Amino acid sequence: MDHILSSDWLAVRIHDRTIKGIALGTATLISSGSISVGCRLPAVRDLALALDVSPATVSAAWGQLRRQKVIAGTGRNGVWVCANIVTPRPARFEAIGNFGSNIIADLTLAAPDVAYLPNLQQALTQGALAANVNSYRREPISQRLQEVVQPRWPYDAEAFLAADGGFDAMYQTLQTLIMPGAPVAIEDPTATRLLDMLDNLGAEIIAVPCDEAGPGLAGLEAALRRQPVAFIYQPRTHSSTGHTVTRQRADAMTARLAAVTTLVIEDDGIGELSRHPVYSLGRELPDRTVHIRSFSKAYGPDLRLAVISGSHDIIRRIQSVRNFGASWTSRILQEAVAWMIEDGATQEVIAAAKDRYAARRRALVQALAQRGMILPDRDGLSIWLPVMSEQYALVTLAAHGIAVTPGKRHSLGDSRFIRVSTSLLTADRVDLVADALMLACQHEGSAT
Repeated sequence: MDHILSSDWLAVRIHDRTIKGIALGTATLISSGSISVGCRLPAVRDLALALDVSPATVSAAWGQLRRQKVIAGTGRNGVWVCANIVTPRPARFEAIGNFGSNIIADLTLAAPDVAYLPNLQQALTQGALAANVNSYRREPISQRLQEVVQPRWPYDAEAFLAADGGFDAMYQTLQTLIMPGAPVAIEDPTATRLLDMLDNLGAEIIAVPCDEAGPGLAGLEAALRRQPVAFIYQPRTHSSTGHTVTRQRADAMTARLAAVTTLVIEDDGIGELSRHPVYSLGRELPDRTVHIRSFSKAYGPDLRLAVISGSHDIIRRIQSVRNFGASWTSRILQEAVAWMIEDGATQEVIAAAKDRYAARRRALVQALAQRGMILPDRDGLSIWLPVMSEQYALVTLAAHGIAVTPGKRHSLGDSRFIRVSTSLLTADRVDLVADALMLACQHEGSAT
């Protein structure tokens, strides 16, 4: 760690002494190299005295820089500069790590196998016939896509909006509905990029631990006592753990959320690759449920399509924020997906893909069981393994040419898990991966 920066030196170089001005002035000095990475910043009270502002003003400025991942540290340990790129960025998502050139099985990405995706040629031909192609009319969703998805939706929603993929839909929703600094409850573990989005908003993140049936009721009740503005969860197959929310759990969560005003945001990221139905809380709480379904994993990532549902007011507000940018999602892609949803051949391809993904996942689960590691047979494109040390597991697997994702990227607590993608795991590598996982997990007995 470098020297501690003088509060007087920094104060004379900051001319705007508002929260924004202190943050911007410090950021400019960091990006120009005047303050180097590793340098410890002056104590909040010392700098506040030099600037003739309150300590709360300096703390708030540091909070902005911390959300941009420029500074780190709090309290008596001090605050230091950890990066010189003063740009908001998804730190967890980008921290994939360099596993070296010897990786023969990259199991970090729970992505669809291209060989199992529907052929897009005919769908895109149909998409080009969409009404109003090349019009600048800002339609929230094409009439055809809404007509197709509405009867298949898990509850009777008032309004719909097309978005450019599931994470774009979540980002637009959070940017619109969550005020910076607001408390937000979210299931734990969760999708890495959702935590990055909430960090970028400066949200006070409240973890709700999951069990086999979904977000735990005790954790949800504890979170609701802190009056979060929103509760975010995955309403069926979980992208990390593979557990699925049961109808009984959905009903119990509905009963508890009915007593508060917390907004419900449902992230159905796996979408139609899930082998389970959705029990949306929107059935009983339609006015404050936002349901987001991605079509990327089942129909094709390059379609970049998701659908958001909610009340008329919520959808209008999200659409207003979208008007800062593209304003609408390609009608060609919307029409293509609408055609595929009703095309029998496409649905047969998706059904076959679900079976093949299940077979790949079970092949690894069974190989581990033969070696003494018992894991539940869940759903999805990956498995969630308990380990004694995430770092030890990552290093051990990398030494055997295998890359996986540490649980800490998906969790807010003291995680001791790894996520192993199975969607791209071919049969010829199952034994190799299972042997390496046994070494990496230091397994004793069975795990649930």
